[in-house]
Amino acid sequence: MKKALILGISGQDGSYLAKLLISMNYEVHGVVRRHSISENQTSRIDEVINDVKLHYGDLIDMPGLFNIIHKVRPDEIYNLAAMSQVKISSEMPYYTLQVNGLSVVNILEIIKNFFPSIKFYQASSSEMFGNSVDDDKYQRLTTPMIPVSPYGCAKLLAFNLVRHYRAAYNLNLCNGVLFNHESPYRGSNFVTSKVIKTAVQIKKGFKDKLILGNLDSYRDWGHAKDYVRAIKMIVDYPEPKDWIVSTGKNKSVRDMCEYVFRKLELDYKKYVIQDKKFVRNEELKFLRGDSSETQNILGWKPEITFENMMDEMIDYWLKKI
Repeated sequence: MKKALILGISGQDGSYLAKLLISMNYEVHGVVRRHSISENQTSRIDEVINDVKLHYGDLIDMPGLFNIIHKVRPDEIYNLAAMSQVKISSEMPYYTLQVNGLSVVNILEIIKNFFPSIKFYQASSSEMFGNSVDDDKYQRLTTPMIPVSPYGCAKLLAFNLVRHYRAAYNLNLCNGVLFNHESPYRGSNFVTSKVIKTAVQIKKGFKDKLILGNLDSYRDWGHAKDYVRAIKMIVDYPEPKDWIVSTGKNKSVRDMCEYVFRKLELDYKKYVIQDKKFVRNEELKFLRGDSSETQNILGWKPEITFENMMDEMIDYWLKKI
């Protein structure tokens, strides 16, 4: 039985990945940070809580990480943990760089010096591109990466560290550059869940407005369940390398509002208000990834459409509220 260690198992991607690996007969271990309210720590993995082995840890605690890896002896490590709020990264730049960037050195050094046979996956981000886009309006691995937030800068640092350690020490390390991906597990402080949750609250009479920032930001939105399948295919590929995971289609925040409110038989223009405090310090305007290599070589393709994903999230919040 293979062993996998998921850093960030309690997050959206970590929970879907845990379920996938369990279905593949893996022994799954996960690292969670200690919260003061324990009920919030594992809510996303409650369905499989008896099938995973959890360890308390933190990416910036190198001795603690070493102890966990030494104890588990995993065949594969998936680093899905991060300070994940892009806007908040501007308010906490030092912490963001530590957790999302420098902490990856801790993991890579442990692998290099003690466990060189481990396969390692680093969750990279489309935020690394910033506003850089090719002439055909796509982003790919050859597109210049010029991030516009501390979050993007930290992710780019980790991305390049993985590439360097792979080449310099012949280690099995890979990056998955994942574009935006959502699900009912997405936190309600992210724009997709914020829009859908608030729209449902408006429909049910609990709220009368939705306050957002830039409605004309375009994102390439896929479903986390599809993207986790791609992550496993990336790790299983015989040659460690870097990949783009995206749908190749994008929509604006305005498009999303229009769709969600229409599904709830509402006119978004009557309820959506723009406020500058929700606009980023340096706005990222357009993301659309070219995942043709991932689809052609790995045989992966997204199966859940944007509309189906929105419908699933609407149903989730309709039942929850």
